[in-house]
Amino acid sequence: MNVQLGSIVATPAAIRYMNEYFIDARYLILRHRRADWGDVCDEDRKANDDALAKNERVMSSFKNAGPEHVWVITERDRSVTTILMPSDY
Repeated sequence: MNVQLGSIVATPAAIRYMNEYFIDARYLILRHRRADWGDVCDEDRKANDDALAKNERVMSSFKNAGPEHVWVITERDRSVTTILMPSDY
C-alpha cells in the first residue's frame, strides 16, 4: 500500500525541530508513503490502514532523535501532506 501524498509542506515549527535534531524530512515522508505509521499504537495503526483503504485522512507519528514526535498527515482528498509538530495541530 502506498499513500498518495499530493503537495508536501511543513510547518515552521516542524522545520525548526527537524533542523535542530538533524531529522531528514525525506525519510519521514518515505516511511509515511509506504504506510509505515511510525510510533502509533496498534489501534491507531489499524485505523490508519482502514482510512487508507477508504480514502480518509491518515496520520503518522515519528519519535526520532529529539524529545518530541513529528507528525505527518495526508488529507482525505490526498491534495496535501503536512509535516507538523503536535503543538501545531
